[in-house]
Amino acid sequence: MQKQKKASIEFAGRTLLLETGHMAKQSSGAVYVQYGGTCVLVTACVSKEAKEGIDFFPLTVEYQEKTYAAGRIPGGYFKREGRPSENEILISRLIDRPIRPLFPKDLLNEVQVMAMVLSSDGENDPDVLAVLGASCALSISEIPFGGPLGVVRVGRINGNFVLNPTYAQSQESDIDVVVVGTKDEVCMLEIRSKMLSEEVILDAIKFGHKNYLHLIELQEEFIKDAGKEKIQPIFKKVNAQIISQVRVAAENRLNEICSISEKEEREEALNVLCKELEAQFVSDECADCDIKAALIEAESEKVRKYILDKKIRIDGRGQKEIRPITCEVGVLPRTHGSSLFTRGATQSLAVTTLGTAADEQMIEALEGETTKAFMLHYSFPPFSVGEIKPVRGPGRREIGHGALAEKALKAIMPTKEEFPYTVRVVSEILESNGSSSMATVCASTLALMDAGVPIKAPVAGVALGLVKDGNQTVILTDISGLEDHFGDMDFKVAGTKDGVTAVQLDLKIKGISLKLLEDALYQAKEARLLILEKMKQTLSLPRTELSSYAPRIVTIKINPEKIGGLIGPGGKTIRKIIQDTGVQIDIEDDGSVLISSNDAKAQEKAVAIVRGLTEEAEIGKIYEGKITRVTNFGAFCEILPNKEGLIHVSELADRFVKNVEDVVKVGDIVRVKVTEIDDAGKIRLSKKRVDSETQDNK
Repeated sequence: MQKQKKASIEFAGRTLLLETGHMAKQSSGAVYVQYGGTCVLVTACVSKEAKEGIDFFPLTVEYQEKTYAAGRIPGGYFKREGRPSENEILISRLIDRPIRPLFPKDLLNEVQVMAMVLSSDGENDPDVLAVLGASCALSISEIPFGGPLGVVRVGRINGNFVLNPTYAQSQESDIDVVVVGTKDEVCMLEIRSKMLSEEVILDAIKFGHKNYLHLIELQEEFIKDAGKEKIQPIFKKVNAQIISQVRVAAENRLNEICSISEKEEREEALNVLCKELEAQFVSDECADCDIKAALIEAESEKVRKYILDKKIRIDGRGQKEIRPITCEVGVLPRTHGSSLFTRGATQSLAVTTLGTAADEQMIEALEGETTKAFMLHYSFPPFSVGEIKPVRGPGRREIGHGALAEKALKAIMPTKEEFPYTVRVVSEILESNGSSSMATVCASTLALMDAGVPIKAPVAGVALGLVKDGNQTVILTDISGLEDHFGDMDFKVAGTKDGVTAVQLDLKIKGISLKLLEDALYQAKEARLLILEKMKQTLSLPRTELSSYAPRIVTIKINPEKIGGLIGPGGKTIRKIIQDTGVQIDIEDDGSVLISSNDAKAQEKAVAIVRGLTEEAEIGKIYEGKITRVTNFGAFCEILPNKEGLIHVSELADRFVKNVEDVVKVGDIVRVKVTEIDDAGKIRLSKKRVDSETQDNK
């Protein structure tokens, strides 16, 4: 039985604790990570045998947030955690992406990493703790793994970088960077920023890299005390002789195939070649899957060699050349906004829908319930790559790509005060040959502008790749699917002409240097500006008018103390307004009343009713009111619903009035001016002043 081991360090003003041998002792490796009052248990398990019938590394990563961690009971009928939330899926991907390249190539042992949030203090985000715990659990286990990894979050408040900011600090920050890497290199990035320059982005990465080195040192000491002997891994076996024979047999044909620029033609030629090789080499000792694996390896070598030695890309482009781009807007007649963005053989149809506050998404998370007024959903139907597959809702990849595009656009979205709509954008990928998430960013920007959403600036995105062999490195702008598949890097950067809004870095190698990362970031900027210029030629500014099919929203500010009166007992008053006018009304705690409708007259009627019920009398303002009572000293006039004031006999007419009813009677409609509102709220009115001003203006 493994003995209990602990290690701790003071990090960014809080104690970081690592512990093993106390919980989940039957797993291959288990680490309990505590930072402040947030605690995450991360386990790693490995199978003793290879998983049958696969030709890929069978790694699964699961991240779970238990609501008991925050002292709450789950909502819903069953009162227990169900399928993973989008946030849990995104954090599972956050853990998976940096650790996957650090396992031995062609490993067939099944590996599962699980992270469970056991306690949440509402201050410290558990996501970076889960990545750290995964690195440590794998490193102390018997599983072959090239760690440990360091991981930190970096924020920036008032120009100063903040290490592992709390939730509250993150709200003030203009950047959110998660950087993961080894001692010398960075292997994963996830960045959201408010249109900051490349220089600031690089400084944030360097700040994170410098500080996570302390966490690598902590893990190294922990591994010395708690680490297990690594097992002998099971690797995918492909006969070296078969690989050599296939390579020789396919050499000339692969040269021809690699010169075909069209994706469909190239894939068809490869399929024909594969069948010919199978007919030639398949035997009792060599299955067709071995032939396919050998051909893929030969193709990979050929594509990489072309790029590294001949500086030729598979489709004939230069290293920094972007595929042909076409942009269209207003492509769908009845939607609120739409666009079609095509880059090479990648195409995104983006559609914007405008809704009201009632359409906001409710999110239940450990840090509490929140609402979301901007949503971007990414859809990847199988026909986009010419395949036939069952459609069962969004997978992890689709959720991840949608979240990245949403993050890229969040910085340019208007505030609720500027644009009181709930906005949903859907990107339908109609064709895919690399960088569909960045095509989504471009298409979504155009669809938002087509819908009349007053975004701060257009955003474009581009994906860069890398082919690296020793000291030879080539950075590729706007990678195609094949370059992504056989390359070493997928580096996505989105932003405006003024700065970066989102970055995502994934690698197939163990890491890249900060210098290479800097070169890639500036190469991405060059490409982004070119794409933005192309988009500008189609639509440079948001439309000034909303679609005739979009709801119109009028926002009225009322005294929050009037909310109860507007709603009425049991909601009776507000329901009657909605029933009589057919509008939708949303009331917020700060006194904002949002009235939405496609019918302008109905909306005007509802606005008048709401104003009448909630409006406060203003000194100096003229009202049209109804006489409700007559006394010997004056008349009472209702100027607003349930709000009346006194017209003193001396203020009825510009003459002596002996009998009030000589001037006004109950039921008369008169124009009066508010002359005084005393401390008790009593309103004094004047009819004669309005009459005098009217006479003067004639």
